[in-house]
Amino acid sequence: MRFSLTFHPSYTFNTIGIIHSCYTQKFGIPRQPGLVNEATSTLELVAPFNRLDTLEGLDQFSHIWIQFIFHECLKENWKAKIRPPRLGGQSKVGIFSTRATYRPNPIGLSAVKLGRIYQEGKKVFIELHGGDLLDGTPVIDIKPYLPYSDSITNAKNGFAPKPSQKRKVTFSPLATTQCQDYQNKTNRNISQLISEILSQDPRPSYLHNKKGKEHGFQLWDINIRWQANPTYFEVLKLETIS
Repeated sequence: MRFSLTFHPSYTFNTIGIIHSCYTQKFGIPRQPGLVNEATSTLELVAPFNRLDTLEGLDQFSHIWIQFIFHECLKENWKAKIRPPRLGGQSKVGIFSTRATYRPNPIGLSAVKLGRIYQEGKKVFIELHGGDLLDGTPVIDIKPYLPYSDSITNAKNGFAPKPSQKRKVTFSPLATTQCQDYQNKTNRNISQLISEILSQDPRPSYLHNKKGKEHGFQLWDINIRWQANPTYFEVLKLETIS
């Protein structure tokens, strides 16, 4: 698969790989990488980059930078000002002071934990942990994360000074049984993954005052139905998507 964007007559970027992720829709994806540690994904390199020698030495690093395309936003117009969730959706700021997806050039950047690098037949894969990447995301570059230069001790956080307060998450008896059955079949700790996602409150700001409303988001082939209550979120049930 080839994916290219021309930003200037002299510059064209090619896809080097495609993300396979538990996040099969935008709703539910954490707003930043590293917030949901249970989330795993794989980066499949595509020809002519699907060679292990392109990754030689990468396994010496614990984390990597992933540069990617917000491919589901390509048909949307960019916005000069947006309402970031950390300001409650009430105030607007300039697009370049946020990490919003609707950008003039739809390029994203995520720091993720590096997992196993392996080959199956002619396919080369990289395991990623704690990512915020949608299934099918085109990747345009990989770089090692360097703690001594990429982490700045005295950096200011602007209007997002610390992570949002986490919400309490509970499971109904039905959802508890369904999560255990799913884990037995797939070896995926889906209850932990759901808890980490919901604790971040994935709702857009305009839904925050609608208590008792039932919501849904999709992981792999499962639709998670849950309800927002005043002091906690409850997972109601898991529905298999046919």
